[in-house]
This record gives sequence, structure tokens and C-alpha cells, in this order.
Amino acid sequence: MKKRTALALVSAAAIVVGLAACAPASGSSSNAPAATGLIGVAMPTKSSQRWIGDGDNIKKQLEAAGFTVDLEYAQDDIPTQVSQIENMITKGAKALIIASIDGTTLTNVLQEAADAKIKVIAYDRLINGTKNVDYYATFDNFKVGVQQATSLLTGLKVVGADGKDLGVTGPLNIELVAGSSDDNNAGFFFKGAMSVLQPYIDKKVLVVKSGQTDFSTVATLRWDGAVAQARMENILTKSYSDGSKVNGVLSPYDGLSRGIISALTSGGYAKGAGFPIITGQDAEIDSVKAINSGEQYSTIYKDTRELAKVAVSMAVDLLSGKTPKTNDTTTYNNKVKVVPAFLLQPVIVTKDNIKAVLVDGGYYTQAQIG
Repeated sequence: MKKRTALALVSAAAIVVGLAACAPASGSSSNAPAATGLIGVAMPTKSSQRWIGDGDNIKKQLEAAGFTVDLEYAQDDIPTQVSQIENMITKGAKALIIASIDGTTLTNVLQEAADAKIKVIAYDRLINGTKNVDYYATFDNFKVGVQQATSLLTGLKVVGADGKDLGVTGPLNIELVAGSSDDNNAGFFFKGAMSVLQPYIDKKVLVVKSGQTDFSTVATLRWDGAVAQARMENILTKSYSDGSKVNGVLSPYDGLSRGIISALTSGGYAKGAGFPIITGQDAEIDSVKAINSGEQYSTIYKDTRELAKVAVSMAVDLLSGKTPKTNDTTTYNNKVKVVPAFLLQPVIVTKDNIKAVLVDGGYYTQAQIG
């Protein structure tokens, strides 16, 4: 009996050692708590295909990791999002993943989260004005703007595919559109884009005929395509009634791009050669189809499946007593603290690489794109 007991103890010890050898490395204590429980996921709206995909990806991955998920959409209503987060706290969420509507309006509710020792991850939109945000998962937002401006110049044939200046003297008429002023990312997109475009504006290769060039004037509240459409219609009436043409539009988001396209087509611009070069972001399916048909020139693809992986990994690490991976600890100052971030890399998509990037990458099927 004693011999069998000793053998059993040796076998058990061997199993424990084997399991420990297979476990992922971590700088935290071996007594770290298991990652289980409720995680709240607050998304801004269902009006954008992009956010639906983000929420679904996060939920699926968290559930696969063993968590229960409370996924909520606030339909771009700030009080609704605050109430949803309060309910997640009341339900006992251990962590919150938040894509904020307005990154400055969550200070009080996140203090409640901090008081309950709930970890907070800002998802793609930085949460400002609070110390109670632990990590930030996003893309390189300044680079997104640089890529949008670069693709605009490429479409206008001001620079070649290799980025080299082609010696165009212009003038080429462009108009500028920015995102929502309450979204921290919108400023990064615009600054990145203007870092590329401003030298050409200064040389008068590019001319903003409306004169609307400052962020506060060109910003589009809540990323609303109807607002972008109305503004473009107004610009066409006031600045292009002399018969001059818009050659290009810097647009930071596909939903705005589609509104801009509607304004242009209503204003007499026909699809095909000579249609203005229009940029975008998020590779929404309707805009990918518009790129295929020649109405939109480019979009910036951000693989939100990978962004969801980063946010989920951060949550799992935090709740397991580990330190999440980051690759930027200097850029994202929310006016109270610098929030450690992990930045993913965006990709320019035009008609030439839709298949290689979006279809071969499994984001869409060829049948979806058409």
C-alpha cells in the first residue's frame, strides 16, 4: 500500500511538472488567478458595419477563452453608453472593453469601475480625462492619416506608386473632411494626413478651393455620412459654381466617403474617368464595392479581427495577473496619464489589391465583393 502511494505521488508530481513546462511564460506569480467571469464590452453604435464586426469578434474570442460577455451598443448616445457601463459594473464585470462615443464623458463612471477594482481597456478610441483606463488597443492612427493622404496623392498622380514625386504643378482642387471632434482618433488621422498634404498645398500644387482647412471646420460630428454629404453639397454650391471641378477629397472614413460620393453624383459628377479621387477607412463592404466600380479610390484596411485579439489578450492577461504586451508607451496622453498601448498596422487598399488583401486574407469572399 505504501509503495503504491509513493508511486502515485511521483506520478502526480510528474504531471504537475509537465503542465508547468507547457504553460506560457509570464513575469507574474505562478499563483495568478484564473481568467474567468464577466467582461463588459461597450461599443458605440450598430450604424457602422465596422463596429458590429468588432463587437462580434471580441465576444466570440472572450467566450472561447472562458468568459461570459455583456456586449452592448449605445447607438451613438452618450447617456445610453454611460448607463450600459454602469449596468456592467453592477453585474460584477471584472473588466471593461470600451469603444467610447465621446472619450471625455466617462470620467465618473470609470471612477465607479476603479472603486470596484475593474480593469478598463480603451478599444480603438482613447478615453480621455481620467486615470482609470489601464490599456489601449488601437492602430497606428497617425499612420492611417499619412496613408489616406498618400493614396489621395497617388490617385491624383502627384506621386507614383513608389511614393516618388511626379513633378505635377497643378493646381488640383481638393477638399478636406475630418472625423468627429469628440473622437481622439480623428485628430490623429487629420494631423497625419496634413503632414503629407500641407507641403503640396503650400506649393499650390493642391488648392482647397473652399478655404476650409482647419480641423474644427472640417470635422464631422459622430462620423455622420449625411452631415458630410450636406457639407459637400454646400461646398459645391458656394465654391464650384464657376464651372471648376473637385479633383479629390480627403475622407477619413468610408461612411463619410459614401455621403461625399452622393453629393458629387447629385452635383453632376459621373462615375468613370475624371471622377474625383476619394479616400476612406475601414474597408466597409459597400465602399469596397464602390472602389471596384470606380467611385471611391481607396480605403484604409484595419483588420479588426486582430484588434479584437489584442484587446482580448489584454483582458486575459490583466485578469490572470500578467502584464499585457504593449509597443507604445509615449504617444497616447489622455490629459491625465500616458496610456500604454498596442498599435497594429493599417494597410492601403485600392482596386489593384482588393483580392490580395481582403479576399485572400479571408476578410471578405469574392462573392461579397462582386
